[in-house]
Amino acid sequence: MSKFICPFCKSFIKREEKTYKCINNHTFDIAKEGYIHLLPVNKMHSKIPGDTKEMVSARRSFLEEGYYKPFSDKLNEIVLKYATDKCCIVDAGCGEGYYTGRVKAVLDEAGIEAYVSAFDISKFAVRAAAKKYKDVEFSVASIFDMPFADETADFIINIFAPIVEKEFSRVLKKGGKLIIAVPGEYHLWGLKELVYTEPYVNEVRHTEYEGLRFVERIPVEDEIFIESNGQIQNLFSMTPYYWKTDFNGSNRIKAADELKTKIHFDFLVYEKE
Repeated sequence: MSKFICPFCKSFIKREEKTYKCINNHTFDIAKEGYIHLLPVNKMHSKIPGDTKEMVSARRSFLEEGYYKPFSDKLNEIVLKYATDKCCIVDAGCGEGYYTGRVKAVLDEAGIEAYVSAFDISKFAVRAAAKKYKDVEFSVASIFDMPFADETADFIINIFAPIVEKEFSRVLKKGGKLIIAVPGEYHLWGLKELVYTEPYVNEVRHTEYEGLRFVERIPVEDEIFIESNGQIQNLFSMTPYYWKTDFNGSNRIKAADELKTKIHFDFLVYEKE
């Protein structure tokens, strides 16, 4: 049964043969890839919000080479630590589905029955995700108005997406877990050295969120070596540096044949009180 709700009247929607429909007859067509669009036009900040088709393609190409597999493996480990049978997991800002798909797969392997749902504001990202990961329910939606009823989720996963604490707290069940990923101090230091003349260390902060109790911080560190300019550019396009790098820095990226860099993420786990 779907956990999605109608963005207009907030009632649950039910899957039919080719559509989802709520009790008030608001209808949402199922795309051929299997996802639905739950982002009303009046809530779109642009005609095509979120990542472009090219950005989604670059991210998928990079992630599927396994460069961030240690990060994904640790996320799976954290989910397995807390997961129970019949749990509901929501990936808020799922991108092209790499982390979502691997979470679902590891739960299946462990024999844990779980409903996994994911959404992103980019239709290109959701289309790519839904086309590949058929056992996850996907939608196009906004993280600022999540398409779920109050106290629906046992887990919310947030991987480098906006943090909207009121929505997360609303959708989580009491005792539910919020898993946030943030960059560590020296994440992508080698890339920064290539891009900037004076690279900077990422700030590490401890943030409290109303209604959510901090549980633990779990670091993931590794080193990757990229021997393809195409994959270096794919990685670059996934970062905030892509938007704020000057002409000289961009040219150094275009000329680089290889890159050795540290990757360092921290997972922050919170529990709804």
